[in-house]
Amino acid sequence: MNIILLGPPGAGKGTQAAFLVEKYGMVQLSTGDILRAAVKAGTEVGKMADEIMKAGKLFPDELMAEILGEHMDAIPSGKGLIFDGYPRTAPQVGLLDKLLSSRGRNLDHVIELVVDEDALVERIVGRYTCANCGDGYHDTFKLPKVDGTCDKCGAHEFKRRPDDNEETVRTRMAEYRAKTEPILPLYDERGLVTRVDGMAPIADVTDAIEAIFP
Repeated sequence: MNIILLGPPGAGKGTQAAFLVEKYGMVQLSTGDILRAAVKAGTEVGKMADEIMKAGKLFPDELMAEILGEHMDAIPSGKGLIFDGYPRTAPQVGLLDKLLSSRGRNLDHVIELVVDEDALVERIVGRYTCANCGDGYHDTFKLPKVDGTCDKCGAHEFKRRPDDNEETVRTRMAEYRAKTEPILPLYDERGLVTRVDGMAPIADVTDAIEAIFP
């Protein structure tokens, strides 16, 4: 099984991908993680990626496809792939088709986690973590049992991601709608798209995704 997980930031793609990796032995290919790892490792591609990103330029599609292909080559053919964050644009759809076909793979499903923008903003803006152990909390949905004290480790310091603010979240949503949503009709034409309610409880989202699999 080779699938694409689509949805705006905060829709729960990472959570669901982790489940699929654990249960089905699939491999998650996140272009963001791949680029960050290359930058950290200081590889030639990493240095190039670092320069491009620092300059605020878009990463060239052909170069990203080449890097992705190298990662795919290192994965046994019997393991399914989860593409997270790729493709994002119509040209990348064509590049992914070539990457898969040249390696004897097919794309089986495109799963879109559908979210309500206002509810997603509330979900993301309200989240914070324990600064010591990383346990997650939320202003509305999951407060510590004792105010100011982490349930897991008892620490008293918490932190929020600086980009978890309404303006940033809505900008990301607008970018997703503008760039990524246009690729859905391309996959709809092939009958590959299944839409799942990303605002449902995590376990229900997982069940809905599992129901798609044969």
